[in-house]
Amino acid sequence: MKRRKGTSESLMTKAGGELDDRFKLAGPARVLMNKVFPDHWSFLLGEIALFSFILLLLTGTFLALFFEPSMTHVTYEGSYVPLQGVGMSKAYESSLNLSFEVRGGLIMRQMHHWATLLFMASILVHMLRIFFTGAFRAPRETNWMIGILLFWLGFFEGFIGYSLPDDGLSGTGLRIAEGMTESLPFLGPWVSAGLFGGAFPGDEVIARFYIIHVFLLPLALLALITVHVGLVFAQKHTQWPGPGRTEHNVVGFRMFPNYVMKQVGFMLFIWGVVAAMSGLFQINPIWLFGPYEASVVSSASQPDFYVMFMDGLIRLFPAWEFRVPPYFTLPAVFWPGIVGMGLSVLLPLAYPLLERRFTKDRAHHNLLQRPRDVPARTSLGVMIVGFWIIGVISGGNDVFAETFNISLNAMTWAGRIGIVVVPIALYYLTFRICLGLQQHDREVLAHGLETGILMRDPNGRFYEVHQPLAEPDEHGHTELEYNGWVVPKKMNRVGALEPTDKGFFKSIEEPTGNGERRDEIEAGK
Repeated sequence: MKRRKGTSESLMTKAGGELDDRFKLAGPARVLMNKVFPDHWSFLLGEIALFSFILLLLTGTFLALFFEPSMTHVTYEGSYVPLQGVGMSKAYESSLNLSFEVRGGLIMRQMHHWATLLFMASILVHMLRIFFTGAFRAPRETNWMIGILLFWLGFFEGFIGYSLPDDGLSGTGLRIAEGMTESLPFLGPWVSAGLFGGAFPGDEVIARFYIIHVFLLPLALLALITVHVGLVFAQKHTQWPGPGRTEHNVVGFRMFPNYVMKQVGFMLFIWGVVAAMSGLFQINPIWLFGPYEASVVSSASQPDFYVMFMDGLIRLFPAWEFRVPPYFTLPAVFWPGIVGMGLSVLLPLAYPLLERRFTKDRAHHNLLQRPRDVPARTSLGVMIVGFWIIGVISGGNDVFAETFNISLNAMTWAGRIGIVVVPIALYYLTFRICLGLQQHDREVLAHGLETGILMRDPNGRFYEVHQPLAEPDEHGHTELEYNGWVVPKKMNRVGALEPTDKGFFKSIEEPTGNGERRDEIEAGK
């Protein structure tokens, strides 16, 4: 037998050389593999959104093979006995068949729904992290705007997908969307008729939503995600201030092999959690809601959490109409539904430009800010979160009223008052907390750490001994400048005490005996 010439390593080297000769891949691949990413848990929020989106593409492809986007009226004869003989649309029948007839169909439906919620939640929390830490500042304003657009594209993508089964719950949400569409001045009735194929509910909306849901919006999301990730690679990654970290370097792990292996494991973990939730926790049981009928609207009809905020604003807004006879009437739903949504898109998009204009800060920033160091921005963010939470709670005010035996009218008025008063109170409270935390940091830098050791001077006055953070200078001063990083507050953070082992519920108050080694590991991070 003739022996093969060369080893596998030489063959791979030769193949790599051939590819590089033709496509010049070595240079870009080397840059890509040597890209450094900082190591901090808060930077994983964007990865959760990315991995959820990949899972959405995979599960959505499976569901598209069995779903029939048709509003043709049929009589159900499937295996779900309570609905046998009931008239419904072909879309709802195929959704039931997907749940009960297709092997693995139900868990795929639930994985798709849970992944959608995780995708939207991770984008929301990721954008809050970027906002509170100032990661949207130059040169990353474009990526911030892309993130806002990703959230709103996901908003509409989720709402449209939620409406496709044509069940009683999703049809109620579609009815609200139809009312918002018709509230548009002049164009409303025309847009509604074109979308639904006539008077609501029409016979075309499911087919049109299907094309938008499986083709147009996913392509738009994929394009924006590609640009978003590309900009992250092209620009330096933001990082927290700390030893050895400046505006001109990044301290962390290289893309290959450390970062890639971590992210692959993290992706599989997320998919496993979503799969476990889909197998253990029921979500969107469309067979309990029945087929949608335009004349039937039940209470306790709540959308997913990212749409519930808008639903809450519609419920809270008074029944005010603005008439311009004989041209048009602006109904009450126009203000929270159209104007409110428009402001929710435009104001976040413009915020980096507005902050740069008011602060006159046009420098490039790669180091993040602690929220306490920018009290105005932090207070504004907490104010917006409070406003959003009250909107979400008000979106389920009928459920709260029934569950806790509260007047629905009282819930509505509490939401109307709270959505004005609570954000203002949160702004003031957050601002004062930020100033208090800043003052505490300054005291530690000036006087040192609290040691818990009490002393008594000759005059009988008791005082606590402080551990200075630095050696005194020639003038006897030990006050340090604040560099934007965490100010140590405990003795073991400066090496004065050995760290203690952590128990399951609380720390075990005994030294570990290997404090030096642990400090070296922490410093290496």
